Amino acid sequence: MEKREIENQKLRLMVFKSALELGRKVDYELVKLYNLDPDRYTFMLPVKENFFSDGHLKVEIGSSVRGKNIYALTDIGNYSIEYKMHGFINHTSPNDLMMQLKDGIGACNGHASGINIIMPLLYAGRQHRRNTRENLMCGATLHELEMNRQLKSIITFDAHDPSVEHALHYTEFDNVFPSNVILKDLINDVDINDLLLVTCVAPDNGANGRRNIYLNSLNSDFVTIEAGSFYKQRDYNKLVNGKNPVTSHDYCGNNDLKGKTAIVSDDMISSGGSIFDVIDELKKRGVKKVYIVVTYALFTEGIDKFRDYYNRGLFDGIYTTNLSYIPEDYKDEEWLHVCDCSKLLANIIYNIHNDLSISKLLKDKSEPIKILNKKVNNTKIV
Repeated sequence: MEKREIENQKLRLMVFKSALELGRKVDYELVKLYNLDPDRYTFMLPVKENFFSDGHLKVEIGSSVRGKNIYALTDIGNYSIEYKMHGFINHTSPNDLMMQLKDGIGACNGHASGINIIMPLLYAGRQHRRNTRENLMCGATLHELEMNRQLKSIITFDAHDPSVEHALHYTEFDNVFPSNVILKDLINDVDINDLLLVTCVAPDNGANGRRNIYLNSLNSDFVTIEAGSFYKQRDYNKLVNGKNPVTSHDYCGNNDLKGKTAIVSDDMISSGGSIFDVIDELKKRGVKKVYIVVTYALFTEGIDKFRDYYNRGLFDGIYTTNLSYIPEDYKDEEWLHVCDCSKLLANIIYNIHNDLSISKLLKDKSEPIKILNKKVNNTKIV
């Protein structure tokens, strides 16, 4: 039976193809929250996305949005979608998908009661400050989106620099950390004996805040935990593959890491160069286990080197989320654990739509400690 769009609720999901897999899971969780039959009902609007042969695009919405509260979900990191332009096959870029989002919002024709943008991977999130003569693209884009009088909120996950919200003056900006979801899977997977001596590590100064979130979330009476960080020095006079190369990684913290488990946390893995340097330095200091926890695993230069490092026993697992695109064949790697954030996102949408607080969803870090304590109590400690 074809799913029927819910008529008695004002909530609607505008899910773009870039986030379709995640959007279907979020829709399923929302239908359950409203105590409806997931086999019969959906909150998802029918959305048609057209790419024309000259490179232009158009979004069409297949049902009325009048008086509806729209939640537009996009993944600007999904490069798997192909379109043909002047006979050439192209893959969608963040610029394409950002324009598509704007076109979808425009397709509402001002009839929606409100529009909420869910963009887990924030567009131009790393273009948040000026190092040279350059545009502050992230803030400029947020400011442009706010010009739409229907925009009520922007929801993102683990923004590279949360202070970009200062570009917004009248729009709610919610920056969600998926640490509870990631740690739940990590704690359940890892031998409890490897979680009793833990060092939470930031790969650079910018990740210290994220490290502290994981530090506090594992601060159980059963765990001896400490913090460390690397100071990353770059050569800003050079640009290699669009990046300023790292010249050195200096460790700040207890250098006696022998036999300990390191949990390295960051917002994303891009090429992985910094992560490999961190892994090498930690292994030099005698770390027993290395787990990488990141919100986004982009793997911009593939996974061959990650596979090699894992096979050589240099790290023990990467925990990431399904908030941005990961190729299906990558997911088959035994070291890559993709944590499902659809239930968390559905609860955030539900609470915002019903004018309920989301503070607990954003700030409560007690759940990992409860899981950890329960596992300790149910396991024989060696």
